[in-house]
Amino acid sequence: MRGARRRLLLLGGALCVIAAAAQAEGVKRGGTAVIHMNAEQGVLNPALRASTGVYQISGKFMEPLIDKAYDGYVGVLATEWSSSADGKAITFKLREGVKWHDGKPFTCDDVAFTAMNLWKKLLNYSTTLQANLEAVDCPTPHTAVFKYSKPMPLELLVAAMPDLGHPVPKHLYEGTDILKNPYNQKPVGTGPFKFVEYKRGEYIIGERNKDYWRGKEYPYLDRVIWRFIPDKAAAAAALEAGEMHESGFNGISMEDMVRLSKDPRFDVGPKGFENNVAHSTIEFNLRNPILSDLRVRQAIYHALDTDFALKTIMRGYGKPGRGPIPSAAGANYTDEVQTYPYNVEKAKALLDEAGYKPDAKGIRFKLKHRPAPWGEYTQLWGEYFAQAMKQVGISVELVTNDAPGFLNGVYRDHDFDTASGWHQFRADPAVSTTVWLRSGAPVGTAWSNQFGYKSDKMDDLIDAAAVELDSAKRANLYHQAQKLEMTDLPVIFAMEHPFLGITNKKLKNHHNTPRWDSSSWYDVWLDQ
Repeated sequence: MRGARRRLLLLGGALCVIAAAAQAEGVKRGGTAVIHMNAEQGVLNPALRASTGVYQISGKFMEPLIDKAYDGYVGVLATEWSSSADGKAITFKLREGVKWHDGKPFTCDDVAFTAMNLWKKLLNYSTTLQANLEAVDCPTPHTAVFKYSKPMPLELLVAAMPDLGHPVPKHLYEGTDILKNPYNQKPVGTGPFKFVEYKRGEYIIGERNKDYWRGKEYPYLDRVIWRFIPDKAAAAAALEAGEMHESGFNGISMEDMVRLSKDPRFDVGPKGFENNVAHSTIEFNLRNPILSDLRVRQAIYHALDTDFALKTIMRGYGKPGRGPIPSAAGANYTDEVQTYPYNVEKAKALLDEAGYKPDAKGIRFKLKHRPAPWGEYTQLWGEYFAQAMKQVGISVELVTNDAPGFLNGVYRDHDFDTASGWHQFRADPAVSTTVWLRSGAPVGTAWSNQFGYKSDKMDDLIDAAAVELDSAKRANLYHQAQKLEMTDLPVIFAMEHPFLGITNKKLKNHHNTPRWDSSSWYDVWLDQ
């Protein structure tokens, strides 16, 4: 479609279908949905922090320009979007009649201010996405024209908007220290719920926005309460007792998830998380001369029994990874890559070839390993890694931290040999995936390439794909990047798997979009 005018219109059909279905079911208005959260969030501004935990809460307060439905992308604060033939100007028609929670009107000025001051400069992932953004013009109060120095594929920008497209109110941020602005902890948005209270260590409360732009009938709920319960067993007990209605993103143990899936009161599964497929990873600090040897990294991959890990840790949910881009990426994915099947003897032979013979105690070398503290399965994945390495003579010291300790240890201080966690794919490789492979990220940038990996070929492929307007050519560039990553192995994307949620069936219209936990919940209601 190069050189052609491209336009996507929101006709409202998807929204009407959802609303009609809800009405047909006999909606009951009112009530409080109580939602489980594993960890607290220091920032509640999705324009400043692209994070699942932030979206789970602030997605109810702050809305993006575009969201994702099962039948495609739908406008929220934008109603229409189009691109110039050269891809250097993308125009959004903004929804009229929308007000911020403090009563001020939502206009293009808010979008322009946010794009230039937060999305381009401060929002993780978005700083790379918007690197070529030069200006946002406002020819009318409800028209925003994004101007780029290099082509921006419309399909890429649209795919990014659900996660990286939340405006903030300019009148509350302009002239302030954005990083220290108090509204980062008490967000003012346009969404169906208004922020009310954050009691540290206990809960966050959001109440019904009576002036919500979709109409007086929405939202159906009176309020949403997010309870912070880091103990997974306690969270499962609260769900079982009916004290909470939902826990998302593998918030309780897999054992309890399997057990409660047999309870007819609950829906359990991956539905509603399709836009958030993840990889369990092994990340290498290539500054370590041992790990800079490709044969060592290949040996480590061969020593991982991913089928066993999928069965025991993920209880069968998922499949072996084939590099940084998951099969959920559609045309941008290829499985025609080099693979490293489980083979302990081959792993030992590669380590011998690299010159790392076992000593008298059978140990070849030692590694400091940091498992990410994102939940039960990331901890179990780290423990499995240590066990798997032991069988080939690699001694692994597990260094466990809280979230700040892990992020600083890996991404700021580079104080690790190997690390394990998850990489979350977000609709398009350029949104959150290629930043793991592109060199040049500032030290300390979380969830970026802080592994010491530098490949001019990889950088060129990533850069070319980010400005390629032809979808087929763009997909081919990503196939090349995927193949190169599986050859160079700076990171092992070992297991591709969905997230799981557990929901009390009293909560209606749940998981009806592919990023439901992160969405606004304007149409969610309680049957009680």
